[in-house]
Parts: sequence; structure tokens; C-alpha cells
Amino acid sequence: MHDQVPTSNFLISTHVRHRLATVTVRSDVLMWVRSGTKTLHNPSETLEVAANGAVAVAQGTQWDITNDPVPHGRYEALILQFGSDVLHEFDKRYKADFLLKPLAGSMKISADTELCQAVQRATDILGMPAASTRMKLHRVMEVLLLLAERGCVFRSTDEVSWPDKVRRLVSQRPHEDWSLELVASCFHMSASTLQRRLREFDVTVGDLVRETRLEVALMLLQSTGMPVGEVAQRCGYDSHSRFSAAFRTRYGFLPSYLRSAD
Repeated sequence: MHDQVPTSNFLISTHVRHRLATVTVRSDVLMWVRSGTKTLHNPSETLEVAANGAVAVAQGTQWDITNDPVPHGRYEALILQFGSDVLHEFDKRYKADFLLKPLAGSMKISADTELCQAVQRATDILGMPAASTRMKLHRVMEVLLLLAERGCVFRSTDEVSWPDKVRRLVSQRPHEDWSLELVASCFHMSASTLQRRLREFDVTVGDLVRETRLEVALMLLQSTGMPVGEVAQRCGYDSHSRFSAAFRTRYGFLPSYLRSAD
């Protein structure tokens, strides 16, 4: 298996309240809110998660998300995103033990001491380059087992859509000057074939590149102290003003807003 650990783990931390409209969750995720309040809203449900609470959210769902530092003065949440391979491995080992319906939307999870300590152990070891893949997998499996014991399992799927394949490629190098031809070459296919496959989803390479760059930029702004100009460069924007305009159009506020109280 080439992706035995969560695709990413990071800490979101901010002093300012912000609302993100129509956010698509790209991977199955566990969010542990350590300070402040997170609110998830879509047409079918609204979920508020206070400090020391957790929520599991299924891949592919869309939400309006509000991160609010009240009442602690800082919003902080630890995020684990689970890759497809680790979910396949969990199914192989434990699916028969948990006859549960896979999560389709979101689910509040009791962030008790046992789960919080397991999440922290997984986060710590995932940040250790010298740690073995086997130990990283062990820690992630521990989190998934605890979630299953609390009634939450994620859906394992063999298929990755072509838009998601492109998003994953671009997210690895968002600064790259991506074109239809370059993306197609990375998948060892012709530009016309890739274009045809994406047309089935009514998207273009250009759409996916813009979308992914802004999603990566948001993650960097929420989880690092990186200056806005550096975030722009890392995400393929030569112009600070062009990046700020694109970010505001997508999220409703300037990227500098997330730095205003730091």
C-alpha cells in the first residue's frame, strides 16, 4: 500500500471569526475542536461543536463552516484526513467486527480522554520523518477503531474520480504552471482524452487548478504563520493582488483577514 497514513494532519489556529461558504470535504476527516467553536451547516443539518468536542465528516459532503474563537479568544482544531488506502486496510481487518452503516454526512463524537490521546499520538508520529510506516499505520488504526467503537465508520471506495485525481496532483505542487497538456502527461494520456473524461463532470483542468490552489492557500493560512505573499507564491500566484482578489471572490474575505489579529 502506498498511502497507509492520513493524507494530511494539521492544526487550524486563528484569533478571528470567519465563515467559509460551500466548502467541499475532499477526504473523510476527524476534527477535534480544542478551543473556540466550529459550526457546520448545510440544507439538511446544522451542527455546532464546542471546545473539547469532535466531529467526523464524510468525504464529498458540502458545508458552510464557521470557525469562531469565542469564548476562548482563539479557535483551534486538530484535523486528521484519512486516505483511501488506510480505510481499505481498516475494512480488511475490522469491517466484520463493526456492522455499521458508513457515515454519509457528519457525526458528533465524544472527545473523551481515550480518543483525544489517540488522536494526539497519531498526530505526533505522523510528524516524525524517522517513524516507520508500520507505526504510523498502527496509530491511525487506533483512532479509526475508537471511532468505530463510538458508532462511526467511513465508507471505503475503490474509485477515485478524474476530477479528484487532478485535484490530488495539483495539491502536491500548487505552484506549478499547470496546463491541460502537462496534467494529461502526468497521467500518461493525451490532452483530448483527459478533457473528455473531465467533461463528464462538467469541469476543466483550469477550474480544478484554480479551485485546488485556493483550497491549499486556505489551509496554509489557517494552519501556518506564513506571510500572505509567500502563500500566494506557493500556490502559483505571481501577483499578491490577484491572489487576494481570487481568494476574496471565493471565500468572502481577504486572506490578510486571517492574519489581522496574529
